[in-house]
Amino acid sequence: MLTKPQDLLTGYVEVSSLPIMYSRINEAINNPRMSMNDISKVISEDSGLSARLLRIVNSAFYGFPTKVETISRAVTIVGTQQLRALALATSVMNMFRGIPQDLVNMESFWKHSVACGLAARCLATCRGDSNTEQYFTLGVLHDIGRLILYSKLPDLARQALVRSRTEGELLFVVEREVIGFDHGAMGAALVQGWKLPASFEEVVAFHNNPGGAKRYPLETAIVHVADIIAHVMRLGTTGERFVPPLYRKAWDLIGLPESVLAPTIDQVGIQFSETIHHMFPDSVK
Repeated sequence: MLTKPQDLLTGYVEVSSLPIMYSRINEAINNPRMSMNDISKVISEDSGLSARLLRIVNSAFYGFPTKVETISRAVTIVGTQQLRALALATSVMNMFRGIPQDLVNMESFWKHSVACGLAARCLATCRGDSNTEQYFTLGVLHDIGRLILYSKLPDLARQALVRSRTEGELLFVVEREVIGFDHGAMGAALVQGWKLPASFEEVVAFHNNPGGAKRYPLETAIVHVADIIAHVMRLGTTGERFVPPLYRKAWDLIGLPESVLAPTIDQVGIQFSETIHHMFPDSVK
């Protein structure tokens, strides 16, 4: 009998570690002896990742006036921290295969995740926050726990989906009742196992309940609102059929006027299709 999310990661399945290339990039960036040129060489060793990153850098995601031809140039103008965040987001896309189609359509899953990431990045940009690509990655990862539930507990996950849709209940609420914990708790356990920053763990855990975030309430609030924007825009779905309720204190914490919502939705709409195409031409099937 499952009692906690960690049971799925330790007792039931050996979860893959993060892709080796991302780990190497992370190690290079954290090594004070590595120059930007050294970091560029590490990234360039993976031709597929390099191509995806260059497509993103040259897309509407950034809107640079001139084309960026090389990874070294991308590192220079975008920054190592930003490229690391983008590398993480794109690397995760290749890690989940074979999930039953009746539970989730993977193309739709990643579309919602990317839309949430774009909205989070836009909100962070409006605030003038630094490293907005981290918010994009947080948005992409916010529902990652559902993929573990769909993969390892398909019968219970299917039961939760059916009950949510027939009774009109929010899926994350039903998950707690049927499984014993929701996808946020599952995702947080996975992120912790991957040894990602503590902010990632808290945001993933509490994006549906931002009042529970104690150390990173702002980051959690931004992803919470971004998730709602993605639901309102109906850009894909990870299983939830209803628009989650807005936690008003989260919006107040972000500190932006409501007038930013319309341009944020417009910006997500502009960037969405091109970002999906450039980031995941081979991963989204």
